[in-house]
Amino acid sequence: MRKKVVLTLGALIVIFSYLTIVSATKAFRSTSEMPVNHDSAPESIRIVLITQELDTPFWNKVGQGATKQAQKEGVQLEVWGSYGNNEDDFLKKMEVAIHSKVDGIIVQGLDNEAFKELTKVKAAFYGIPVITVANDVPVEESLRKTFVGSDQFWAGKVVARQLVKKMGTAGEVAILGDLEQAYYQKQRLAGIQDILSRYPDIQMTIKGTAATKEQVMATTQQLMNEVPRASAFIVINANYAGPLIQEIGRRTKVEPYHIYTFDDGVESTALLRQGKLDGILEQQPEEMGSESVKWLMEWISGKTVPLDSNGYLTEIRMVEAKGERL
Repeated sequence: MRKKVVLTLGALIVIFSYLTIVSATKAFRSTSEMPVNHDSAPESIRIVLITQELDTPFWNKVGQGATKQAQKEGVQLEVWGSYGNNEDDFLKKMEVAIHSKVDGIIVQGLDNEAFKELTKVKAAFYGIPVITVANDVPVEESLRKTFVGSDQFWAGKVVARQLVKKMGTAGEVAILGDLEQAYYQKQRLAGIQDILSRYPDIQMTIKGTAATKEQVMATTQQLMNEVPRASAFIVINANYAGPLIQEIGRRTKVEPYHIYTFDDGVESTALLRQGKLDGILEQQPEEMGSESVKWLMEWISGKTVPLDSNGYLTEIRMVEAKGERL
């Protein structure tokens, strides 16, 4: 009887040990830095670009750059997205791409737990490489392979330097962003603060707002009441520039204010041409699209492994209302 118990326990130990080894091996493979071998022809490789701001000028250019590079590489590229920052729809498309077992995903980074769960756990489990484009998320929280886009901290510094050049080294500056700032907004804000904090006679007031047009206008009204002597505005989320300018225009003339933002807003370029913005931080969205496909293929083909986790940065520059590039 005792012998049977010992044999049974021994068998159970062997079985559990085997299952543990199998599970550990699967986990190791899913998080390994080595890409899956693709013996098939390049045209059978399928990658997707997913954005939560489909059909906007900035993201259309990202898609165009990605499409051209995919044609050059001879691989299949599909551009998926949602309209109006529909976060639930965006995350569903991410999940569909992962369960479809595509060969790679290029995605606009979303700084929340649901997105990070998809990239860090589900995509990793299936061995699908993820590259963030334009909007990054911390690598340690997402396990994305790399990032392609602007140095947002540096971008914030460039905007702040241009503001100081035009406004001078004294004055009150109102800064508008989201209530819960995404990673790229935090980086922009840090860059702005890094420059403006060097001038003791410049006061900063930072305000967060919810995303609807009405809420942005209401927050702008609050800012103007709280900081009546503000002579400048920096809009971190470029989509809020239009409502902010509209609210300022309801109360007073827009022209005396120094107003700066970034080029990834729906109206940014049009507002600049109309002279309602003093300047925008211009990025290179088409290059972001093409470079993201290029680096994803470098990974898939095994030519560059690992990719640089710090990212591959594209150029930025200030553009003033009169069209002068700085």
